[in-house]
Amino acid sequence: MKKYLAELIGTFSLVLFGCGAAVIAGSSQVGPSGVGLLGISIAFGFAVVAMAYAIGGISGCHINPAVTVGVLVAGRMSSKDAVGYIISQLIGATLGAGVLFLIASGKPGFVMPEWGLGANGWGEGYLGGYNTTSAFIVEAVFTFLFLFVILAVTSKYGNSTMAGLAIGVTLMLIHLVVIPVTGTSVNPARSFGPAIFSGGMALSQLWLFFVAPVVGAIVAAVVWKYGFETEDKKA
Repeated sequence: MKKYLAELIGTFSLVLFGCGAAVIAGSSQVGPSGVGLLGISIAFGFAVVAMAYAIGGISGCHINPAVTVGVLVAGRMSSKDAVGYIISQLIGATLGAGVLFLIASGKPGFVMPEWGLGANGWGEGYLGGYNTTSAFIVEAVFTFLFLFVILAVTSKYGNSTMAGLAIGVTLMLIHLVVIPVTGTSVNPARSFGPAIFSGGMALSQLWLFFVAPVVGAIVAAVVWKYGFETEDKKA
């Protein structure tokens, strides 16, 4: 149960820090321009760094169902643990979004906007207005890259002491590119929590933030397992 509880707390923290930065500190109402895209990207990235060093030794700090699926396909965990991880991550994300809702709703005149609480989305009315194809491509491709980095730095080729930092920095870089398109998910749980409370378009578009990241994660796991973890043949 320690592993599952660690995943719950880790995912709770990721949603609260990352989406909290977007909802509470991202607005121009808190300063000349708020924390902006860079600040939100740093919040998500550093949340992963903090949790990686806090719970990495307990659960591996997946805090992301796509990561868990990728690790499962790569043969590094059992299906039983994978199910427990994913359930814990979804619960943690929901609790994180719930706490964020309680905080945000305490502001005078609060009304839940479409795609509220930092929810992911795409299309007309959402940030850059990118279409479904663009949304699916960025979520699948950048999840692939994210999983490739995770599998690499936690392998025999990687530097285990720097793994948490490398993974967090990668997530920060992903946010810098992907936020205008989908708000950046690459994590079904991160999308799930805010969508549950926001409802509307965020909930109806949730399918993409499960399907695309999982597809990207599976491809990354297959590429890593059969392209890099195989033993080199002797000449």
